[in-house]
Amino acid sequence: MAKTGIVHHVGTLLLLVSAILLLITTISAPVVNDISIFKVTLTNSSTQRNSSVTFGTFGWCIRDAAQGNEGDDYCSGKHIGYNPAKIISAIDQTRFNTASENTTKALTRVMVLHPICCGLAFIAFLLALGSGIVGSLLASIVSGLTFVLTLVVMATDFVLFGILKNHVNDKKDDQSGSKAEYYVGMWTVLAAMILLFFATFIVLFSCCSARRHKRNAVVTPKHHDAGYATGPTVTTHKRRFWQRRNRY
Repeated sequence: MAKTGIVHHVGTLLLLVSAILLLITTISAPVVNDISIFKVTLTNSSTQRNSSVTFGTFGWCIRDAAQGNEGDDYCSGKHIGYNPAKIISAIDQTRFNTASENTTKALTRVMVLHPICCGLAFIAFLLALGSGIVGSLLASIVSGLTFVLTLVVMATDFVLFGILKNHVNDKKDDQSGSKAEYYVGMWTVLAAMILLFFATFIVLFSCCSARRHKRNAVVTPKHHDAGYATGPTVTTHKRRFWQRRNRY
């Protein structure tokens, strides 16, 4: 760790934070009702706030489902893939065409990449924690792969929930007055993607830096062994002919 310096520590920390951010998205509704990637606020109100529909990686929840009772939530089961357009249509009568419904339903299956990216980011963190040259190199490779997958799933999330958002907020398709918006889980994926981008290059840089220092440390002793070591300077003077002693 000393050879890679503080730069390596920064890259390792970024990998850990990225894993935590992706974990937040992974445990969104229905695992944790309050966390969601996408939220639709309904017009029917409870005693203190409007009911809402929260969508997450493995399902969805209706917050304050029973009108007049706050905290009475109804959540779906946890599974890969669901039909968010059909759910919104059933709740607030928003109209979706067949193409939009089929597209959003198919894209929800891609969200299984959320936990996969979370696991890969944590593996990259553990590899970087080893601090050796091989560990840093492997960490940068895994981090780069995680960045690409996170970029893919983030783009999928924006397309998926962008379609839903446009239909819900469009007065022509939705006459209920509901309001749709991206929520915490969306922004944690975006933040994780940015951190993974920087972490990949930082860890790779620390790996190359450590290798260079190691090579320099090997070359220097060789110079010493070959007689290139610097020592006390010895000055020789040429003797005059009368100072030379006769050897015979």
